[in-house]
Amino acid sequence: MNDGASIAERKMQFLYTLRSRGVTDSATLVAMEKVDRGDFVRGLFAERAYEDMPLPIACGQTISQPSVVGLMTQALQVASRHRVLEVGTGSGYQAAVLAQMARRVYTIDRHPRLVREAEAIFDRMEQGNITTFTGDGSHGLPDQAPFDRIIVTAAAEDAPGPLLAQLKIGGIMVLPVGQSDTVQSLIRVHRHETGYDYEELRSVRFVPLVEGVAKED
Repeated sequence: MNDGASIAERKMQFLYTLRSRGVTDSATLVAMEKVDRGDFVRGLFAERAYEDMPLPIACGQTISQPSVVGLMTQALQVASRHRVLEVGTGSGYQAAVLAQMARRVYTIDRHPRLVREAEAIFDRMEQGNITTFTGDGSHGLPDQAPFDRIIVTAAAEDAPGPLLAQLKIGGIMVLPVGQSDTVQSLIRVHRHETGYDYEELRSVRFVPLVEGVAKED
């Protein structure tokens, strides 16, 4: 078996695993088929890019488990005209998936190195509808708000107030909440005219949402 065939089979298994773990939305599956997770995993862990597991990346962060990326993406219910805010760029993988579905993705991370490395991948992909920012994601991007959808890929104790305020009426936010050293819950927040509805989706484990901008690595 040559390497090309092996990679093709691993990608096929990758998609099968996503379906078997609850990722059933066709638009989400198509987006995840288009974005090669292997482009976002480097070094010792590159060979494990198509396994359904989180993997370490720079700055003490992780690239999320693919099935969790898929479940969060389908929970977000992204449409082609939506403007999406992602808090926690990380490797850039989640933003690249969202960019297949949305009109524009704004992604912010507190680690300058991660933002630079993700930007380089987006440029190679010619993914022109992603705008990156280095900053404190817990404050969102008020100058670009409001957003149709917001996704947070780090866990806060509660949904941050500034992010709730930047969500459009009728908008959806998906994020993990809970203490970093205990079980966290993935929740979906719907904003309506008079407030917010909260829906618990499943248990997850994410790195904590940290305030401030990290020092240059």
